[in-house]
Amino acid sequence: MPVGHRYKIANKKWEFEEIKKLSYQTFVEEIPQHQTNSTRTHTDKFHRENIYIICTKDDKLLAMLAVRPKRPFSLDHKLPDLDKHLPQGRTICEIRLLAVTKKVRFTRVLKGLLEETVKYCIDNNFDMAVISAILKQQKLYRHIGFIPFGPLVGTEQARFQPMYLTVEAHAKSKTPMLETEKPRKANFLPGPVDISPKVRSAFEAPPISHRSKEFLKTFNETKSMLKELVSAKHVEILTGSGTLANDVVAGQLAQLSSRGLILSNGDFGERLITHADNFGLDYKTIRLPWTSPFDYQLIQKTLSDDPSIKWIWAAHLETSTGMLNNIDWLKAICQNNDALLCLDCVSSIGNTPIDLSDVYLASTSSAKGLSSFPGLAMVFYNRRLKPPRKKLPNSLDLYKYSNAGGVAYTISSNHISALHTSIKDIDIAKKTEQISAKSDLLRERLAEIGMKPVCEKKHAADCVITLSLNEKLNSIEVGDSLKLAGFSVNYESNYLSKRNWIQICLMSEVPIRLIDEMLISLNEITQNHRPWS
Repeated sequence: MPVGHRYKIANKKWEFEEIKKLSYQTFVEEIPQHQTNSTRTHTDKFHRENIYIICTKDDKLLAMLAVRPKRPFSLDHKLPDLDKHLPQGRTICEIRLLAVTKKVRFTRVLKGLLEETVKYCIDNNFDMAVISAILKQQKLYRHIGFIPFGPLVGTEQARFQPMYLTVEAHAKSKTPMLETEKPRKANFLPGPVDISPKVRSAFEAPPISHRSKEFLKTFNETKSMLKELVSAKHVEILTGSGTLANDVVAGQLAQLSSRGLILSNGDFGERLITHADNFGLDYKTIRLPWTSPFDYQLIQKTLSDDPSIKWIWAAHLETSTGMLNNIDWLKAICQNNDALLCLDCVSSIGNTPIDLSDVYLASTSSAKGLSSFPGLAMVFYNRRLKPPRKKLPNSLDLYKYSNAGGVAYTISSNHISALHTSIKDIDIAKKTEQISAKSDLLRERLAEIGMKPVCEKKHAADCVITLSLNEKLNSIEVGDSLKLAGFSVNYESNYLSKRNWIQICLMSEVPIRLIDEMLISLNEITQNHRPWS
């Protein structure tokens, strides 16, 4: 791309003012689609819904293009039977308002703008885009992979050819831009985490039988390392996610005749309640505001008032907020009341020191802190299992796994090999020390730019920092802008977007230099919020 040119999502007041001026020059004066006016500006009728991807240099707008995912598209109004012309089963957006200033039309600026647009569409899971192409630009769009369809639309003065582009057609085109897209600079997601070359190599080895001696050796070594990592007596590895692991825990609790207590101070605590309901468990709940730590005196009082409560289930690291709940206190309460403790440790194991001795059941997965590929669920336990009193689905019956030496059903040797390799490389003391140092730096720098995490440091995990944006900002737009700048933060989960939160996670190994770069971009984006007019 040309030196000094910057490609980004528009979010500054001056950028939107320049967009209206360039829209007038292009779509009023050059391509006569709208009436002239004395302000020499034009505001698109979908302005509030458009995502403008722009190219600037020295605070001057050189080119722009709008992406709009919301139906009806402008092309819907021109072609009422639009869907009849398009491949079915696609996630569609509309690309509109391509405008390039005359002085850079025959440079690589347009290519750079289209590259960023393709990247934005792919990152946001659009697998097809539609456009209305001015006739003289058809050759350009065909070159990229756009396919013409339907009749011409527009007016006598401005005729357009409807066209669509699919991911596959673009990949086969003469200039597939996905090959030249900029790599992600840094991964601040809670998952998927970055995978090391050694772990990737282990995963890509030829698969072997899950009954072979070679597999069983690796499998049993993996279980031994997992148990040692968290000080647990037993662990079973299943094919699935953390959600499946929590279903297995719920299935074991269903075998007990006692009532339980589920603690919730975030979205993942609420999910435990859903698991309990699905298995018909008898339980009480203590629900607290999402940014509040557990009230341990209230928990103790609840158990004292109701002696029939004989188990507690809670999330160790409440990923939605970054709250790290104190399991030492929970262990003490359970021991004092002859109750069993169950924990969701999907985000905590591998990211923070944890001792699961004296814990009845605990769940985790192969991604996040264990730094491997998603696809394996793990359940730790410290008591010998008995055959279930109530029937369970085969895939959720922990006893069957235990009774079969851990390999009750087919399990991927590739996933086990990758997990085995990643755990061998985990130095939990060194890793958590590095995460803690980066977290302290991140909190300090966030304070400097006026941003405060929703959880106080004394109650928070170092690896998850959740930020609440002010009402002038939109978390989706901020997240999109950071993504376009090369920084993947967590913002698309429903529990974040509906609260206008974004999340910076330190579960992947990110150099301090890139943390600084991300914060510079975050500060710029949030200080120059999108001023809709």
